[in-house]
Amino acid sequence: MKKILVIDDETIIRLSCERTLIPEGYEVKSALGGKEGLEMLEKEPFTLVLLDLKMPDMDGIEVLKKIKDTWPENKVIMITGYSTVETAVKALKLGAWNYIEKPFTPDALLEAVKEAIG
Repeated sequence: MKKILVIDDETIIRLSCERTLIPEGYEVKSALGGKEGLEMLEKEPFTLVLLDLKMPDMDGIEVLKKIKDTWPENKVIMITGYSTVETAVKALKLGAWNYIEKPFTPDALLEAVKEAIG
């Protein structure tokens, strides 16, 4: 089973990811912020990380760098409500697989996940 970690400080985003992905056969776990997400990655492997860009405890770009340094095989899709071309380019240059903008539809989320990991 493909495991997905959702790292986002917004409860509604974590819940909508779970409601969309679990019925499609993915195992989904979530973290409230970057530090918690990194701790979860240390304890168990994930196929994909859905990572919020703006979080209070740790910036998503900082978390992305740590994920790519420590677990380079992990694919990361950035989730952002603050999408700018500059931010998207920076995330992709740092190794993000893709990014999706908030608010996203279940279809857009599924499409991005399937493109990344099948």
